[in-house]
Amino acid sequence: MAKKLLNTEDMYNRPVHCEKCGGIMVFKGVGEYHCEDCKAVAYDDYGKTRLYIEKHPGSTASDVELNTGVSQKSIRQMLKENRLEIAQDSAAFMRCEVCGANIRSGRFCAKCEKDYHARLEDEERRQKKMQGFGKASEEEAGAKRFRRNF
Repeated sequence: MAKKLLNTEDMYNRPVHCEKCGGIMVFKGVGEYHCEDCKAVAYDDYGKTRLYIEKHPGSTASDVELNTGVSQKSIRQMLKENRLEIAQDSAAFMRCEVCGANIRSGRFCAKCEKDYHARLEDEERRQKKMQGFGKASEEEAGAKRFRRNF
C-alpha cells in the first residue's frame, strides 16, 4: 500500500535524490528542490512548466511539452487543479464540466463552482444532523425514549 501512495505522490515527477551526489532533495516551494548535501537545484514538472511559462508567456501546452518534457496530460491536470492558468489573450480555453462555459483554469466556471460548493455544504450539514439521529443522549441513558402523556 505504501508503494501505491508513493506512485500517486510522484505524479509530477518530484525529485527525491540528487542526480549529482545522490543526496536527499528538500522541497523549497513552487516546484523547486535543493539537495541537502551539494545544494544542487532540481524542479518537478510543475516547477519546469512554471519557469518555462514565465520566460515564454503565451506558450501552448505542446510548446511546453516539447521544451520541458512535461506531458500535456500533466499540464491539463495542473490547469484543472488551478495551479496554472491559460493566458487571457490565448485562443485556447477549457470548458466548465457542468455548463460548458469557457474557463481559463479549474474544473468549473464561477457560477457552477459556487453551486457545487453550496451543495457540498448542504450535504455536510445533512450528514451532521443524521449522525446523532436515533441515539439517546448521555442525559437520557437508560431512560425511555418515548413517553405517553395521559
